Amino acid sequence: MEDVLKIASYIAERYKRDFKERIDEMKLHKLLYFTQREALIQTDSPMFDASFFGWKYGPVLLKIREGYRNDTLHTQPSEETIKKYQEVFDKIFEHYAVKDSWSLSRLSHGELSWKNARIGLLPSENGNVKMKIEDIRKDAERIKMRRYLLKEMALIS
Repeated sequence: MEDVLKIASYIAERYKRDFKERIDEMKLHKLLYFTQREALIQTDSPMFDASFFGWKYGPVLLKIREGYRNDTLHTQPSEETIKKYQEVFDKIFEHYAVKDSWSLSRLSHGELSWKNARIGLLPSENGNVKMKIEDIRKDAERIKMRRYLLKEMALIS
């Protein structure tokens, strides 16, 4: 598995290159969640082993929160890793990086994994419940099936 700090660094650096601005923290967390889900869709394996927490605005990685605030997300993954996951990264940047942070937050609120981590919490609470990789895998299967059906209906290529 890959180092989540390096994956976050890659996403932050690519975002800066593509959009000419620093990625905000909320967007980084959401893009990492969608990256993990996309890796499950495309490779059937998680990209990294860090656990997301189901906070009120969506999935959050505590390790990334600290790295973002301390401005220490500067170590890139190897070229081999980038190449291995190029299609995952490209899909995330094509479909999610263009959206604003609040739209990504709303999207993440539709995920079973986030909803299950929020059980018993008030909407205003961040909570400390880890999102289960098994639930993220179910979200990935749902998206995979949706893409398949849309392709069968000739709505996407």
